[in-house]
Amino acid sequence: QLVESGGGLVQPGGSLRLSCATSQFTLDYYAMAWFRQATGKEREFLAAISWSRGRTYYADSVKGRITISRDDFKNTVYLQMNSLKPEDTAVYYCAADKFTFREPNYGGKNYQEFDPWGQGTQVTVSS
Repeated sequence: QLVESGGGLVQPGGSLRLSCATSQFTLDYYAMAWFRQATGKEREFLAAISWSRGRTYYADSVKGRITISRDDFKNTVYLQMNSLKPEDTAVYYCAADKFTFREPNYGGKNYQEFDPWGQGTQVTVSS
């Protein structure tokens, strides 16, 4: 139900902006989050944004390099990633909170609080 886009191959130090959109429901009622999963590793929380006032939450590991935002008019959530490193290589997923009109539980860090998910978009950071 959610569709991510914007992934691809980028050189170290480069930037990407990922998008997450759907035509099936209104995203602005939901807290949204981005996670990633590298090959052989567990799913990792990156960022979340609340449904109202756009309060944001970030993982310490990527804080300062990524920015989550939302455009409720376009029904889209974004993840801007800067200063990319090879260790950022992963499949990136967006997800919507299971419930409307609430702040993301645990600051969005618990992936079990989110459903539905997108199919993911591959980000590869390599020279």
